[in-house]
Amino acid sequence: MSARVAFSALFALISAVMLGLAAGAVWMVPTLYLQRPLPWLALPVGWLLGKAVRNWVRPAGRDAALLAALATFTAAIYVNLLTAAARIAGLMGMGLIDAMRTAGFRLLLELATLGQAATDNVWFVIGIVVAALTALRAARPKQAHS
Repeated sequence: MSARVAFSALFALISAVMLGLAAGAVWMVPTLYLQRPLPWLALPVGWLLGKAVRNWVRPAGRDAALLAALATFTAAIYVNLLTAAARIAGLMGMGLIDAMRTAGFRLLLELATLGQAATDNVWFVIGIVVAALTALRAARPKQAHS
């Protein structure tokens, strides 16, 4: 494996994680606005992340599917962590960043797990599968107009 291929793979991995974090932050907006979990949003988030990854990973295939699944998994984890942090911040009268810093990753993850319904993980897994399948499919070639 050449250095260029290794750097490209590392950059794609970091980009997928960053896309997942951004999607999780966007997902948090309606979750906090409606003040309830919206795990079904994993489906459109997974589809959008799958399309995004498919368009920038060449060739789109198994690697794109894995990166899209990773991005969707990251988004699902991140929205749950942010929601738990927002609840702590609201209950304790702290800022969101202070609540995240004070609670720490492990406590936020535990609170996110405690706040989930039994079916939430099913929605997340379906969203991950949607992302992988969307990234796996080849994009239709654009037809030239005559």
